[in-house]
Amino acid sequence: MIPFIDTHAHLDGEEFGDDLPEVVQRARAAGVGAILVPGIDDSSVDSVMAVCRRFPGYCYPMIGLQPEEVRPGWADVLARMKRRLEANLQAEADTPLRYVAVGECGLDFYWSREFEREQLAAFERQVEWSVEHRLPLMIHCRKAQNEMLHLMRPYAAQLPGGVFHCFTGNPREAEDFLQFDGFCLGIGGVSTFKSSHLRTDLPAAVPLNRIVLETDSPYMAPVPHRGQRNESALLVHVLRTLAASYGVPDDEVARVTNANAARLFGGSIVRDFGQIIKET
Repeated sequence: MIPFIDTHAHLDGEEFGDDLPEVVQRARAAGVGAILVPGIDDSSVDSVMAVCRRFPGYCYPMIGLQPEEVRPGWADVLARMKRRLEANLQAEADTPLRYVAVGECGLDFYWSREFEREQLAAFERQVEWSVEHRLPLMIHCRKAQNEMLHLMRPYAAQLPGGVFHCFTGNPREAEDFLQFDGFCLGIGGVSTFKSSHLRTDLPAAVPLNRIVLETDSPYMAPVPHRGQRNESALLVHVLRTLAASYGVPDDEVARVTNANAARLFGGSIVRDFGQIIKET
């Protein structure tokens, strides 16, 4: 099987504090050729970059404020992030340590709407970063689809693309998301769950060229590892599930989703991942 890309893994989390080198080694052995690491809060700005410095040319950083982390003082957090983002893009352009996306950002009203106005403002600010710096968005959306779409529509013609992370919706929701050119759906372990409708809904409504693979490690491990800590090595189960659902070879899913990720995230990941492909 050709190598494939995990576009969303929280390798900087404490869940990987004791065995991160082994986690990365297992990912490589399983066929994962690159891993993208999202930011979520103030402290993750440093922890994400530390992981990517540890595994240059394999792990790639993002920067963003995840909606569940939006609290009083969010504007100061974003101001600090923006300074780091702009310094990074100026100093480290076209290197493995260049930020490849703005995220994880978005809206989440699943548990509470206490900070709804703040979440909306924080998300819009990060959308503006995406437009200004031509970086894709890594979007988290839970119980907030209408609000998210309403906020994004005025920017639709300017957005460079992105990923609707952890998509678990129906064909109508997929259609609403994919009205934004250049965006893909991030598909992970939920697609392997017995109760999931994604195995039938995705082939009916979403072409493979609008999908990227992700784990959201350490969360939502796929069957047969459901309930365990997720890690990038387990992404192969998602890939094989999609291949069976679409009725295509495993390598076709890898090839198309790799091309989607390269188109979205570009730059150094294209160069480094292309070399990995040649060496296999």
